Amino acid sequence: MDEMTRPKVVVSKCLEFDHCRWNGLKISSGVVKLLKPFVEFIPVCPEMEIGLGVPREPIRIVRRDKTLRLIQAETNLDLTEKMINFSHSFLESVGEVDGFILKERSPSCGMKNVRVYPGMGKVGAINSKNPGFFGKAALAKFPGVPIENEGRLNNFTIREHFLSVLFALARLRAVKRSGKIKNLVAFQTDHKLLLMAYSQTGMKILGNLVANREGKSFDELMEEYERQFLAAVSRPPGPGKVVNVLMHAMGYFKEEISTREKAFFLDSLTQYRDRRVPLGVPIAIIRSWIIRFGEAYLERQNFFNPYPEDLIEVTDSGKGREL
Repeated sequence: MDEMTRPKVVVSKCLEFDHCRWNGLKISSGVVKLLKPFVEFIPVCPEMEIGLGVPREPIRIVRRDKTLRLIQAETNLDLTEKMINFSHSFLESVGEVDGFILKERSPSCGMKNVRVYPGMGKVGAINSKNPGFFGKAALAKFPGVPIENEGRLNNFTIREHFLSVLFALARLRAVKRSGKIKNLVAFQTDHKLLLMAYSQTGMKILGNLVANREGKSFDELMEEYERQFLAAVSRPPGPGKVVNVLMHAMGYFKEEISTREKAFFLDSLTQYRDRRVPLGVPIAIIRSWIIRFGEAYLERQNFFNPYPEDLIEVTDSGKGREL
């Protein structure tokens, strides 16, 4: 991965960067630790940025008069406006980013399922799908950009989707910097199979865009392409779509491989579809054929290598299965 295409990721500072949790702790995150050599992290602790120290009395989201307020329970200090103002200011100034990794269930950073309380004192939380205040602002400012919490990234499928989109957006940002339509055409070519797995409709829309029959300027074309690309990769592809792409790739070798090789590959697809082996197994077979037969078109497809191989882990905690 070229240094210029390193993804820019906003991360909650308490995740592997600083002892800035309300209780003075730093939170261990295997995903953040693994990513450090490969991404440009932008750590932020919104609670410290609005003047709260470490350690500090915890804050919570409280429903008051049908509105949600950010309150420090022990002092009854209302921090709502401070947090909203900081969030908007930070997100406006941070520039282009490719993704976020935020502290789960945090009243500031959480992206979903943050506890909401009906009042102060010793009262139970209300079940909620709400984000925290900073998380809500990030979701609104960067629609379509991969935003996850560290807990969900322990799930293999969610992590694979997050990393695939994250590094694709970094490559797209490099194209945008180049200002050259030919580089956008090359990007579309290199991501064709990845887009096919995510959305064949999106792939066709993007293909028509780069054909640029209307003669749009690069900036106009890029703006529309970026929007459509984010829409196309908004949800992780199901196993059926991925199998279709792998079958399409196998077609490039139908004259070269033996009957036994084909049967072995098809069996690996069945095992993948049944979630008995990871995607890396059939992909490894295809990649071996790419090398063996010198298939240049498939070799450049990011579908087979969407992010650095050092980030591949097959372990799955079983957590975070909600997509």
